[in-house]
Amino acid sequence: MRAPFETGKSLAGSVLKSLKTTLPGPAGTAQNARAQQLDIDTLTKHIILPSLPVTDEEMARATHQDNGLKLARQENWQELSRLIQHAEDCRLPTPGGESAAMLLAFGARSDVVAVAEDALYDEAVPSPEGIDALEEMLAEHYGDYACALITALAHIDIGWAWRNTAPESDGALHLLRFKEHFKRAEDILGPFDGVDLDAPSLAAAQCALLAFRRQPGTRVADDYETLIDLDPDSPRHMRALGQHLLPAYYGDYKQLELEARRTAARTGDIWGAGAYAWVYFDALALDAETLGQLDGDFFLEGLQDILTHRKDQHVTNLLAAFCAIIMAPDAAGNKRPAKAEATRKRLHGFLDHILTDHLQELHPLIWSQTLLSPGLTPPLPSRRALVAKGRQTALRVIAERFADDIANGNSIAFSSAGMYRLPAL
Repeated sequence: MRAPFETGKSLAGSVLKSLKTTLPGPAGTAQNARAQQLDIDTLTKHIILPSLPVTDEEMARATHQDNGLKLARQENWQELSRLIQHAEDCRLPTPGGESAAMLLAFGARSDVVAVAEDALYDEAVPSPEGIDALEEMLAEHYGDYACALITALAHIDIGWAWRNTAPESDGALHLLRFKEHFKRAEDILGPFDGVDLDAPSLAAAQCALLAFRRQPGTRVADDYETLIDLDPDSPRHMRALGQHLLPAYYGDYKQLELEARRTAARTGDIWGAGAYAWVYFDALALDAETLGQLDGDFFLEGLQDILTHRKDQHVTNLLAAFCAIIMAPDAAGNKRPAKAEATRKRLHGFLDHILTDHLQELHPLIWSQTLLSPGLTPPLPSRRALVAKGRQTALRVIAERFADDIANGNSIAFSSAGMYRLPAL
């Protein structure tokens, strides 16, 4: 089970391992003969699509994280707290909908967490100096919920690092440290109520503590309902809800369907049916069995409503990569039940609509992240390789979908007016 706030060396190591092998391409490419692959690569040269190696979303995330890191290193906690509380008050998002407050808090604790993670992955006991320094800061700013948030999330991250590095033979000590850090995070957050303070980040931290609860399943829906109602514009909370309602976490398929519909009903004025799709978004990426119960019509309506309500190209690329890669035919040839397979085909086919009517620019990292870790957005190494792989994957997907249109030397181009065809000269 991955931690909601899992970052750093654990994910980086798994990604590096994946990059040492040949990354999977779009549906069907892996099975095609070498000659057919070369034909597809030739066709990609007839696709005119602006590509952004660095997007507005990445720049916004980096800006908030860097600000948090800088102010923490300067020990300017008062200013950092002011920025976090301001971001909470105005629900400041990145273009893709990530919380600026959570990104500031991530940057502020990143040094402490990285040192602890490095030690654990080197099979050493982390020095307590970093977390002790945050505890001292918290004592000096007693009653400041932003400072409490930073310290509590640092404990949660370090707790997950202990749990994720537990040896298979004897993980008792690692499990004990995991519980200790989560208990301390719970105690820190105890005096603060996200609803009373109108602070979604506090509600999100409470959801992160579900992994520590004795019976988390009884609280998942309620805790996430509180969070989503505080910040209904953010798709991140809905995606996390769906993930944590999977049987591998704290729920079951019946509860997942129920909460997806309830969330859509509560947020209809903002998302239309979009919340139904957001709740299922990561769940479908992580557990193919969810296709069996999915209401395909409602999900497709949700995707269309998301595209209507959020015209940002980060979101457009995210949905396109989902339809192209997550909903691609099973590369291993495994057969799904007829209903699930029919739903998968419909979702995969929705890619054509996204490409022709909504895609204007390519964000390669979204495509490579979808290949490597569906449903998550971890920090990834080897940026140049990921950008190149993401661009190659996206262009191959588009070339395969429109091969008949460009096979005779024609080209297709993308703009704010939609996709259009250019005849061969």
